[in-house]
Amino acid sequence: MTMEPRSDFLREMTWRGFIHQCTDEAALDGKMAARPIAAYIGFDCTADSLHVGSLVPIMMLRWLQKCGHKPIVLMGGGTTKVGDPSGRDESRGFLDDAQIANNMAGIKRVFAQFLTFGEGSSDAVMVDNAGWLDKLNYVEFLRDYGRHFSVNRMLSFDSVKLRLEREQSLTFIEFNYMVLQAYDFLELNRRHDCLLQMGGSDQWGNIVNGVELARRTERTTLFGLTAPLITTASGAKMGKTAAGAVWLNEDRVSPYEYWQYWRNTEDGDVGRFLRLFTDLPQDEIARLENLKDAGINDAKKILADEATKMCHGEAAAKAAAETARETFEQGRLGADLPSIEVERARLAEGISAYELFRMAGLTASNGEARRLIKGGGARINDVAIRDDSQKVGLADISDVGAIKLSAGKKRHALIRVQNL
Repeated sequence: MTMEPRSDFLREMTWRGFIHQCTDEAALDGKMAARPIAAYIGFDCTADSLHVGSLVPIMMLRWLQKCGHKPIVLMGGGTTKVGDPSGRDESRGFLDDAQIANNMAGIKRVFAQFLTFGEGSSDAVMVDNAGWLDKLNYVEFLRDYGRHFSVNRMLSFDSVKLRLEREQSLTFIEFNYMVLQAYDFLELNRRHDCLLQMGGSDQWGNIVNGVELARRTERTTLFGLTAPLITTASGAKMGKTAAGAVWLNEDRVSPYEYWQYWRNTEDGDVGRFLRLFTDLPQDEIARLENLKDAGINDAKKILADEATKMCHGEAAAKAAAETARETFEQGRLGADLPSIEVERARLAEGISAYELFRMAGLTASNGEARRLIKGGGARINDVAIRDDSQKVGLADISDVGAIKLSAGKKRHALIRVQNL
């Protein structure tokens, strides 16, 4: 689309950098300018929390609602049993019904922070595709819908080609995933008058299948819209740190650690991330994008505040910011620093420094902890250490009742003693 979109949603999405591909952007823009529509994004239940890598689709649903349209959050209770091959080199492990239910419960908690659910015209709804997929008669499904899919075309999709080119196994059940996702779109159109499916660019083939299935079976025009897959300025995958994924549920990653993740954004990403991951108005983002030198750090703090407030609430964002201020600007132990408790008896025996860094979550493995220490990036109570086998024990407890571990200048954790 060369002209500025007429609809508030596509205009906002374009300015913020969310749009990668669209099946018929001009026609979709006309519909969204004329009346509110329903749109959906699907989330499979492969873990008990989503992570930062899922924020782009979540923010797309959030902006959809802010612009007066109806978001549909589709939980993949059915498709999780199959496994989406998109963007993967190997098959997903199979989960049983209890694991899927547990994961779904954890994921649902995330959306309450980003969307308003209810019965209103623009209120979000959450549905589970197991409601229709579990009831399908396989032979009837193949007869009624399988005949509309070309294997030749399916083999051309990037998610399939990647696996075949690398000679990685692609199971028959995974090959069926794109058929089931297409059917999901058709069912949501029937049940909720859903006209638009959104997702990451790796979902383009699956989304187009749904658009074409509706056209062939019911002569209905549906639309697909994808966002670019986000990497950092240095080329790293979004949402990954040395300690692992940055999860959205606070029982997996604390609000302070979440705040710190955004505070550590690379300089070249600040403006882009303010557009993608905050609700700040365009003029304020434009002002922050123009800050130079030390001002970039102020923009990073605002990014961290806004992102944390959205995910964990205003109180948690303020507490995280205050902990960071105490830790970095005043040299004190912030109250909300990530911490673990260790039994007194074990500390009395002494624990190797490398093991303690791994236990505190500052590194993903003992080997990584050893490399951190030998490279001079580790400190205990603000004192650099070089011996990875150095024992840490009760004598290292500071006068505030904890041992402070630091990985580099920006990542810290506290070791507290049980029943101290």
